[in-house]
Amino acid sequence: MRIGDHVHGTVTGIQPYGAFVNLGHDIQGLIHISECHYGFVKDIHDYLSVGDEIDVVILDIDEFTGKISLSLRCMEEPQVPLAPVAPQNEGHHKHYWTNRNVHDGFKTIQKRRHAWEQEALREFVAK
Repeated sequence: MRIGDHVHGTVTGIQPYGAFVNLGHDIQGLIHISECHYGFVKDIHDYLSVGDEIDVVILDIDEFTGKISLSLRCMEEPQVPLAPVAPQNEGHHKHYWTNRNVHDGFKTIQKRRHAWEQEALREFVAK
């Protein structure tokens, strides 16, 4: 088997994170839940059941551990990317939570550092 091969297998087990697939000859691979279908997959049981015979693509083979990563979504039709959404409030300036004209940097931390250290010392000495 090689990365990119299309193989046939049987789903032997399902966990919340993915499905195990028997590829024959005592070889097993895993389809991660993110590789079941394009888009968000809330429950893998919506797409697979134990005993399903499926065609998958080999994504990766870890030669050290022998783990095989599989993909079911690579067998689906490629999804057409959505067009970018134009901003609805054109002409308005972007809102910043800080004032770009104030350049305090770390001065505010420096001002409060001593009080924080004293508070921490009181906390740990009291215990």
